[in-house]
Amino acid sequence: MMFLDQAKIHLKSGWGGDGCVSFRREKFVEYGGPNGGDGGKGGDLVFEAIAGLNTLIDFRYTQHFRAERGYHGMGSDRHGAQGQVMVIPVPIGTQILADDEERTLLADLTEVGQRLVFLRGGDGGKGNAHYKSSTNRAPRQFQTGFPGQEMSVWLRLKLLADVGLVGLPNAGKSSLLNAITNASAKVGAYAFTTLKPQLGVVSHRGREFVVADIPGLIEGAAEGAGIGDRFLGHVERCRLLLHLVDAGAEAPTAAYDIVRGELEAYGAGLEDKPEMAVLSKSDTTDARRISTIGRAIARRTDEPPLVISAMTREGIEPLLDLILERLQLQAKSAAASVFPDSGSGWSPL
Repeated sequence: MMFLDQAKIHLKSGWGGDGCVSFRREKFVEYGGPNGGDGGKGGDLVFEAIAGLNTLIDFRYTQHFRAERGYHGMGSDRHGAQGQVMVIPVPIGTQILADDEERTLLADLTEVGQRLVFLRGGDGGKGNAHYKSSTNRAPRQFQTGFPGQEMSVWLRLKLLADVGLVGLPNAGKSSLLNAITNASAKVGAYAFTTLKPQLGVVSHRGREFVVADIPGLIEGAAEGAGIGDRFLGHVERCRLLLHLVDAGAEAPTAAYDIVRGELEAYGAGLEDKPEMAVLSKSDTTDARRISTIGRAIARRTDEPPLVISAMTREGIEPLLDLILERLQLQAKSAAASVFPDSGSGWSPL
């Protein structure tokens, strides 16, 4: 399936139905009168975040969405039916942006089943029965249905993952993803083998977490070099960054600095996200060189990097253990911020 994380679509909710002009005409009924029904309300246009989608590719082939119009009123005080609601399914993590220069954020769907009535359908018009009065016994007035709302928007997908893999091209991100998940990311001995984000689910010690492989960054990506920084938006929602550095590269510490610089240039809080430095491809160099590189990176991160090899699976288990530990600490910290300790010592457990 082709990956698409941006799409422009045009939306229109349903018009309301017209009211009806009708009079009661029945044999042997002495008094007639107006009995025109009201028009039905136009259909709303609703976005819903559903599980199982991780791309906006469907919106490449369908860009116009229009909800059903409300039905017109009829005689005998019969009101028109409401127009059918149009539900647009989108992946979790979809943002709805205004079609303006600033791309103003209008909505953000981050939970399964989250629904948003984005455009409300127009109200139905009143039939002539509403205009009956003591001085207007046979009204012929009626009300037309109100128009629906209409606008163009941009959809932008930011994948929700627990761990994001970042690094220069050929740092071993796809190989690591394949080693720890059932993903089948493309691996090759050349740069930019990964051209779109890849997701995988890790099952380790009875726990699961989602890993996102982000296409490699190069120097100047924030200004559009290489693939640019477009896919870094998917890292914004990762709880933990796994920064991979090729231990066999010519200048590993410079590679680390380049990626850190691009994260800071991108902004959006990426430079402040929790990060774990990892020396990958340890099977391609000797232990002395790995030790030298590790000390150089430790001076930048205040902790020694982990050493792994996706080919030989060296260091994979300790890496997964540490990731689980970091994610659990983050979850406890988040829970403590929502439910701070009152100091009474009481606990429901």
